[in-house]
Parts: sequence; structure tokens; C-alpha cells
Amino acid sequence: MIDRTPVSQAVARNIQSLIQRGEFPAGERLPSQRFLAEQLGVSRPSLREALMTLETLGLIHTYPGRGTFVVDHTSAPDVPDSSTWRYSERFAMQDVFEVRMLLEGQLARHAAQMATADDIAVLIAATDAMEAAWARQDLIANVEEDLKFHRHVASKSRNPLLSQHYEQVAAYLAETQRQPIPFTAVNRMAESIAEHRAIIQALHTRDADVAEAAMHEHIRNTATCAGISI
Repeated sequence: MIDRTPVSQAVARNIQSLIQRGEFPAGERLPSQRFLAEQLGVSRPSLREALMTLETLGLIHTYPGRGTFVVDHTSAPDVPDSSTWRYSERFAMQDVFEVRMLLEGQLARHAAQMATADDIAVLIAATDAMEAAWARQDLIANVEEDLKFHRHVASKSRNPLLSQHYEQVAAYLAETQRQPIPFTAVNRMAESIAEHRAIIQALHTRDADVAEAAMHEHIRNTATCAGISI
């Protein structure tokens, strides 16, 4: 299980900023990993983890034998590319989405029974921050707030073993939240935000059935965006 450390996330955010400022232009090859690691003052493992995150988000793409290039979104594919699924040698992406349906649906039911007013406030703040990050195209922050939302829902389970199981597979689940980003239209992100708010409303009214259904709908739509039918 790969642990995304704060260092690697900070590196990913730094490189994202360099790309957005045009210091690494679209279509251009990135410097070597050795040079980048020295330039950014980080270890090679942290850099590699950051680059994998950026590739999943569709900002860069690695071509064997050629190097890593900044994606030119004017000619980027408009269909999901499963070749960037980093856990393909262990599990299919569809397998992980199916686990999300089973696990997070039940966790949403529990959260409807356990969430406090403070928890609702945390979820609202995460959703607002996720929406704001997308508006400024900060993809790193957008996904971080998305992960914060789902993780907080999971933390409110009345079954500690269920919450523990979520944490054990969190790296796989998180990747399914990054994977659709390159293929997410503006209207789909607006829909995703609305789905978060529907989940929050169900938790606020303590309606476990609606919370589970809303979570299932959200995960199913996210899967569709990644080219997966569940």
C-alpha cells in the first residue's frame, strides 16, 4: 500500500503550479527525475509519488523510452485511458468501485445515525473547498477536499471494524477519486458537488436509506466518468 505523504502532495502541488504558470509548457518534456528532485529539494521517491499523482490527474503523461511530458489539453483524449490505473497489476478499477459501493454505502448509513452538527459543518466546509478548488483548477486541492469528505463520512461509523477496513483500502479508493478528473466536464463537477450536498442533507436529517442511496448514486456517477459501469 502506497502512502501519499504530505511531502509528495506538496511536490505535486508545486509541479502543478509550475505547469499552470507555463514554466513547464504544454507538450514539453519535463526535466529528468534526478534534476527535478534536486531542483525541488526532495527525495526521488517523493518525486515519483508526486508524478504518479499528477499523471492520474491528467496533467502529465509518461511515454516509455521518451520521458514524461506535460499534457496538451487541446489535443487530449476525451475518453478515459485505463493505462494510467496504477494498481492494475493487483485489482481492476471496476473491482475497487464495486468495493466503494458496498463499503461507503454502509458507512453512509452509519453516518446518518452518528453524525453531529460539527460533523455536518466539516462536510460542508470540505465540499465548499472542493468546489472553490475546481473553480481555480487546483486539481490537487480539489481531490484532497473530496478525500476529506469521504474519509470523514467513513469515520462516523458505529462499527470500528468497518472504519478500519476503509482505512486499510483507502489508497485504492482515493485513486478512483483521482482517476476521473481528466475526463470531468465542468457540468459533471457541478453535479458531483450537488451529490455531496445531497449526502450531507441526508445525514443532517438522519435518513439512513436516503444517505445510502445518495452515496451509491455519487459513486456510480463517478465510475461512469472513469469509464466504468457498475
